[in-house]
Formats: sequence, structure tokens, C-alpha cells
Amino acid sequence: MGFILMIIVGGLIGWLAGAILGKDIPGGIIGNIIAGLIGSAIGSKLLGTWGPVLGGVPILPALVGAIILIFIVSFIMKAIRK
Repeated sequence: MGFILMIIVGGLIGWLAGAILGKDIPGGIIGNIIAGLIGSAIGSKLLGTWGPVLGGVPILPALVGAIILIFIVSFIMKAIRK
């Protein structure tokens, strides 16, 4: 049950980060989940595991990490298109 909750929280974090930046994440729902989970790892390495934790995912560091990840990915995708 914890794994399913972690996937749901990762998807919500990825979706929220994309909404904050106004960027679409490639891959739809799967992309949101991946961005949320990788963002959680990035945010935890940069900021630690402070704040509320849901499904084993620290919410605030995960959101910051996902925003950083989506910004970098969108920058790279924009550079490739040119």
C-alpha cells in the first residue's frame, strides 16, 4: 500500500510542479509520476527531508525538486527543438 501511495503522491507533485511553472510534462500521467519521484530525490538531496511527509515523500522538498527538474527538462527540450 505504501508503494501505491508513493506513486500517487509523486504524480500529484509532478502535476503541481508543472502547473506552477505553466509547462506540460512529456509523458502525461507517467511523466508526472516520474517527475514527482525524481524531484523528490533531488529535493531531498538539496533540502533534506523537512516538512510534512506523505507516502514516504517529503512534500515541500519534493515540490522544489520537481520544479527544478521540469525547468531543466523544458529548457533542454526547447534547445533541442531549435
